[in-house]
Amino acid sequence: MIPKITLKQIAAEFNVSIATVSKALNDSHDISLKTKEKIQEFAKAHHYKPNKVALSLLNKKTKTLGVIIPNIMNSFFTEVFVGIEEKASALGYSLISCISNESYEKEVNTVELLKSGTIDGFIISIAEETQINQDFKHLIDAINQGVPIVLFDRVADEIICDKVIVNDFEGARHATNHLIETGCKKIAVVSVIDNLSVGKLRVEGYKQALTDNNFPINDKIIVRLARNEDLETAMKIVLADKTIDGLLCLEESSAMLSLDLIKKMQYKIPEEMAMICFTNGKLPQHVTPTITTISQHGKFIGETATNMLVDRLESKTELEFSTKIIKTSLIQRQSTARIK
Repeated sequence: MIPKITLKQIAAEFNVSIATVSKALNDSHDISLKTKEKIQEFAKAHHYKPNKVALSLLNKKTKTLGVIIPNIMNSFFTEVFVGIEEKASALGYSLISCISNESYEKEVNTVELLKSGTIDGFIISIAEETQINQDFKHLIDAINQGVPIVLFDRVADEIICDKVIVNDFEGARHATNHLIETGCKKIAVVSVIDNLSVGKLRVEGYKQALTDNNFPINDKIIVRLARNEDLETAMKIVLADKTIDGLLCLEESSAMLSLDLIKKMQYKIPEEMAMICFTNGKLPQHVTPTITTISQHGKFIGETATNMLVDRLESKTELEFSTKIIKTSLIQRQSTARIK
């Protein structure tokens, strides 16, 4: 195997700097035509191939974005990633994607690994453990070291950067109002994301809708669970109250488990129990009955976050940090299609 020739070896051959060789190979007008042609001919004869890492260090740009997603099994984050990938590719950027798996330690290690020259900037949704710990030093340090970050969905006020968020409060308020409009008199909530900022906002939106409609707020029918807690047992206790006729699930997995349980308890859906869940993934569209959802427009969030990061990277002036708020949409299906 013929060893690869490097920029350094070409520079030594002509007794010039590596920067001069790079300019010659990029057809720059900053050096003489004679020198440029000699270097280009030599590189071609020796089958030179650009070393992307070396060039990125020379140019201080890698044209690569780091993406850290907390849970790839969640269809919302999958949709966001599709938006990021498509937009980044269209803008000429590559991606290094990582999954924190809701782990603070993994998130910290990934940021430390990638921020030192591997990527130009990050697009991140904060891990659950990070939000529980309220320790954002690794992200704040990266920003202070000149690595721009765009946070999406799960954000923190302590981190001063660009952000793309969903109007979770309004989405939950809208969903609860819809259940009330279909005739629900007593609406329970199931949340396995109460540790997260988005979960707290959705519960507040639900409460606001109850208040707006002069419904009492009953904390006993707001089921708040950690990820590994027993959802089925908790829901059985709540649904033993046969007066509950509406259910708002704050994310998709709890909706699937709740639907299965409601069927086992022989509730008629939607006549006796109406349902809505957050995240308009594939599962709510293909179960029986299909489930009314709150769409967060994940793909658009990914596209927006990517545009914000690339705009900051390519701007010749210092940009003000901004937060873009994405409105949710209610997609009505069989689980709420009942007559009052």
